[in-house]
Amino acid sequence: MALALNDKVLTEAFGPSEGTALRVKQVMMVVLGIVALSILAKVKIPMWPVPITMGTFAVLTIGATYGPRLGLATILGYMIIGAVGFDVFAGSSAEAYGLTYMMGGTGGYLVGYVLATLALGFAARAGWDRSVLMMAVALLLANALIYLPGVAWLSVLYEGKSLAWAVEVGLTPFLIGDALKLGLAALLVPGLWKLIGDARK
Repeated sequence: MALALNDKVLTEAFGPSEGTALRVKQVMMVVLGIVALSILAKVKIPMWPVPITMGTFAVLTIGATYGPRLGLATILGYMIIGAVGFDVFAGSSAEAYGLTYMMGGTGGYLVGYVLATLALGFAARAGWDRSVLMMAVALLLANALIYLPGVAWLSVLYEGKSLAWAVEVGLTPFLIGDALKLGLAALLVPGLWKLIGDARK
């Protein structure tokens, strides 16, 4: 049986739903999403064994709340801004930026951002964003889509290093922080849907 992908996503539950007003709203959402990604990518929360960066949290929540098309437009806009040299990535700086930075160790994870955004957008279209459990499943799958190209690219980029090494440096240290971020997102998105539902009663 085909999976229905016609549910509203969170950003469609408020504001204009047609015409020019809708287009203006969508442009504003993309701009706000890019700004949020750029800011949260730079936020680091002290944690063991490595600090928690909030960029992936922004990617996951945008994918889950924007849907596949608007989410993809947002993440690609973010990538383009980063590619032309703006300091919007977690590890970019005045010395490391643009395409040079994107082709470095972070490159695979940036590809994963696109895949994760699409996956969560389609999951939201299927209604998974209304349930904490289903949202958690979708987030786990999306997180895996970030790490698969990320770890694979590390093993290719650093010649002579094994896949096990890439997993050790590019996955394992981040699991605790990711579990916290996924738990927060799994509670946040269904919680926002509940607030909207309660407000309309």
